[in-house]
Amino acid sequence: MNFKELDSYLLSKQGATFDYPFDEVVRVYRIANKMFALMMDEKALSINLKCDPLYSLELRSLYESIKAGYHMNKKHWNTVSVGGDVDDELLKELIDHSYELVYGKLSKKERVFL
Repeated sequence: MNFKELDSYLLSKQGATFDYPFDEVVRVYRIANKMFALMMDEKALSINLKCDPLYSLELRSLYESIKAGYHMNKKHWNTVSVGGDVDDELLKELIDHSYELVYGKLSKKERVFL
C-alpha cells in the first residue's frame, strides 16, 4: 500500500479525522479526538498503530517490519514499516484493531457524535 491508499483506508473509518499536531510530517488520525494511528512518509512509509500488549509482542516476534512504537508507549503501540513482510491484508487488520481498541474506550456520549 502507498500513502494515498493507507490514508483513504484510515479516513474510511467512522468519525476518523486527521491533523498535524507535532509537525508537518507526522499525520495523526483520530476518532473523538483520540489517536488511533500516526503515519510518516519521510524516508520510508511507516505507520504507528495502537495494539493489545500481548498481541504486540506476538506480532513483533513474527514480523521483522513490526517494531515497538516509535516515540510512543512501547507496550501499547507498534510501528509498521510498510512494504516489508506485512502484507496489505494484515496491515488493514492491524488498522481495524487499532481503531476498535480506541473506539471501545469511547464513552457513549463520544460515540453519539461519530
